[in-house]
Amino acid sequence: MPTYRYSAMDTSGRNVSGTLEADSLELVRAKLADLSYHILTIREAKARGGAQGWFAGIQRVKLRDLVMFSRQFATMIDAGLSVVKCLDILQKQARNPKLKDVTGEIKRDVGGGMSLTETLQRHPRVFSALYVNMIRAAEAAGILDQVLDRLATFLEKEQETRNKIKSAMMYPAVVFCFATLVLLALVFFVLPKFKGIFETMGLELPLSTKLMLNSSDYMRDYWYIALIVTVGTAVGAKLIARTDKGQYAIDAAKLRLPIFGDLMLKTSVSRFARTFGTLISSGVPVLRALEIVADTAGNRVISDTVVQARESIKEGEKISTPLFGSKIFPVMVTQMIAVGEETGRLDQMLVKVSNFYDEEVDATLKGLTSLIEPLMIVGLGLIVGFVAVSVISPIYSLVGSMGQ
Repeated sequence: MPTYRYSAMDTSGRNVSGTLEADSLELVRAKLADLSYHILTIREAKARGGAQGWFAGIQRVKLRDLVMFSRQFATMIDAGLSVVKCLDILQKQARNPKLKDVTGEIKRDVGGGMSLTETLQRHPRVFSALYVNMIRAAEAAGILDQVLDRLATFLEKEQETRNKIKSAMMYPAVVFCFATLVLLALVFFVLPKFKGIFETMGLELPLSTKLMLNSSDYMRDYWYIALIVTVGTAVGAKLIARTDKGQYAIDAAKLRLPIFGDLMLKTSVSRFARTFGTLISSGVPVLRALEIVADTAGNRVISDTVVQARESIKEGEKISTPLFGSKIFPVMVTQMIAVGEETGRLDQMLVKVSNFYDEEVDATLKGLTSLIEPLMIVGLGLIVGFVAVSVISPIYSLVGSMGQ
């Protein structure tokens, strides 16, 4: 999206300048007109060249940056500072360049008379629909500090879950990459030298040695086939995922995977409960909350189930009924949601569900790690043992014949 630099005069006669992202010059003029600015100049900003421009293009706001932003914002609002003053302080102390620029634009828009919700909507790559709708409810209810604090807690939980998954998968990923590099080095550099030695000696090779050397020759001569299959599979999966039926089939298959499917389901249920509970407790209407939950589910099967629940509510049914009928959500989850609906404590029940499944995800990750590690060690041991036996057997036979 192009970036435009502008200079204008506000209603008080003060000169203002800044940048706006828009698809066209007309949209920039419309945005500035909404702020009651008298436009002086507008020009498209040229992209910065070199490494600096390239780096600026890939900058993004991470979860931890938003957590810090929300927590500090909540603290200053609770202390009685105005929104514009809070944004000014947040802009000055922001370490992320992207967040600093966005905060500056939000400050100018709010200072020009726009609501905080309206200006946050202009930055969907930074502030999600969940974030914007919670701020809208907070502004309507006058509890901005409380909602910002809930947002910070929500984002912290989301970041904590992601970090747990990444850390659990780090060790197996490193071992797998190292094993792959060692295997490639054996195939392309080590085994061909042993083949030359065996051919020079004129030895009768055992079956295991022939199998290993033939496999090495095949991989060196036809390596491009593996590359074509890998790239073709990746491209084909992406093309299939672009269709509704294809995406649904892929996400359904993910949930049916052994071990990993259970982990994905628990993660999705935890995200559903946490997001839904946070939105309801912040005053977002149930139908709008379910719409946001469906958009942020991360799995098409879960998303479609939530959409069906939303339609059922329109017809007067309870939320728990379609969730139970989907056979996707665990019975415990639907029962707790049903109890929450009957007692009027749905947000509290959802928080309990989220906390329970956070612990379940943590336990599953630990069990998965303890299972993967010995399996990888055994697998590596079998590969190394097969290579060693295949290489040593002919040498052992040669030594034995020389002794006779």
